[in-house]
Amino acid sequence: MFRASLAALALTATAAQAEISAEYHRYTVGDREYEGYVATNTAIEPKGTVLIVHDWDGMTAYEERRAEMLAALGYTAFAIDVYGADENPQSIDENRALSGAMYADRDEFRMRLMGSIEEAANITGATDTHVLMGYCFGGAAVLEAARAGADLNGFVSFHGGLGTPEGQDYSATSAPVMLFHGSADPVSGMADLASLLDQLQAAGVTHGAEIFGGARHSFTVFGSSDYDLAADQGSWEGLLEFLDDAL
Repeated sequence: MFRASLAALALTATAAQAEISAEYHRYTVGDREYEGYVATNTAIEPKGTVLIVHDWDGMTAYEERRAEMLAALGYTAFAIDVYGADENPQSIDENRALSGAMYADRDEFRMRLMGSIEEAANITGATDTHVLMGYCFGGAAVLEAARAGADLNGFVSFHGGLGTPEGQDYSATSAPVMLFHGSADPVSGMADLASLLDQLQAAGVTHGAEIFGGARHSFTVFGSSDYDLAADQGSWEGLLEFLDDAL
């Protein structure tokens, strides 16, 4: 509780010194329109750009909040959209259908990711350095972009799906990969994590991992049954250390 109070006070103090500007951002990839969310701190020169890939339920207040948290710390944050501006899933079945369509068509998935990454050059507060991060489905998307050879300064996956599809590898990945994962995650367990670390090592990719004992899937998602305050705070602190090094 004491640690949580200190973290809250620190965030409040930082936010008090910031001037956060946030807006929705419409853009086109291929022949389809997408809607992301951009948050910037107009009080200071941006430290770099952080792109956030949404969870399987699409762009929600969760991604907006994370973007604003990053903006308060001086980063330009761009929560990207890989479903499309006309999609607004409202149920587990709809979430599963939309995320499943991406997993079933990796070429389409990569096209949407790469197009959104390229769009970062056109947002308010755009910088030359970029890190891609994501939670759950978004964490899996980050690894997809890394395997696709996205030209970025780093990749960060929070409790993402860690499996590597047949025929893919990390030979095209040129930037560091950081993983934050729970040891009790039922979606991608420790065997999946070990396999991924072996793949990154074999490919010569700079990488790191922080494991939170007993944390389950979605440990950073506020209000979820899996939410773990210590793991959420620890992984956020780890993210900021990674950003300091990468951007």
